[in-house]
Amino acid sequence: QVQLVESGGGLVEAGGSLRVSCAASGRSMYVMGWFRQAPGKEREFVAAVSRYGGSTYYADSVKSRFTIFRDNAKNTVSLQMNSLKSEDTAVYYCAASRELSSSPVEYEYWGQGIQVTVSS
Repeated sequence: QVQLVESGGGLVEAGGSLRVSCAASGRSMYVMGWFRQAPGKEREFVAAVSRYGGSTYYADSVKSRFTIFRDNAKNTVSLQMNSLKSEDTAVYYCAASRELSSSPVEYEYWGQGIQVTVSS
């Protein structure tokens, strides 16, 4: 079992920045992704990063604003969120997959989620 624990998040004003991070247990290498879920909506893909950080993949809605990166020495993956909009308000989840994917179904392990609220 891989355990993922998110940190960061909170309340920020529109146009501001926030970073959420995820610490993973174990030493196995996984593709890491971030998803989000707003009230009344389905879980949505945000970004993913390959096992060694060489490739990244973003949803169109965040591509120019968010950056995903990982530090394998620390077993962490982070999502830097800039130019935040009210539409970014959601619970953000980190997840681990054996393959690159934008589908939640393909991710085997999940963190508990962390709230990000953007006020306008």
